[in-house]
Amino acid sequence: MKSLVVKSAAAVVLTAACALGQAQDLRIGYVSGERVLRDSAPAKAAQAKLEAEFSKREKDLADTAARLKATSDKLEKDAPTLSEAERSRRQRDLVEQDREFQRRRREFQEDLNQRKNEELGAVIQRANAAIKQIFDAEKYDLIIQDATFVSPRVDITDKVIKALNTGK
Repeated sequence: MKSLVVKSAAAVVLTAACALGQAQDLRIGYVSGERVLRDSAPAKAAQAKLEAEFSKREKDLADTAARLKATSDKLEKDAPTLSEAERSRRQRDLVEQDREFQRRRREFQEDLNQRKNEELGAVIQRANAAIKQIFDAEKYDLIIQDATFVSPRVDITDKVIKALNTGK
């Protein structure tokens, strides 16, 4: 819903800008936020930092999942030959181990999402500063992010990525 409102407002602004543009020279630019967050050096560095920070925990979780699967398969295979008490004990142990695994996986996902938001937030701030700098330096009247249809002649995403990559 919010996206529709933003797009509608952008369409109204563009329509008004086009009407004004006939009377004067109007400079409009477009920036693809998705491309900036995917292709810029700061975004790639943030992604690499997150991978380095969380790869060990992710591997530990994968190993735990494999151990749980092996334990479950072994219990299933051995169940017919086990006594009722032993089978119940192993099932309780397996349920407890799975509960602990699920808790650790949720914590991992929450931590990863929080750090991802922090890192991407920093990249977005730098991108916005670069966009503002380009806006001021090249005397744009309007710069839009994430529009539905865009002509390549108004797309300044490459300029923004270049500015971010050079640290300007």
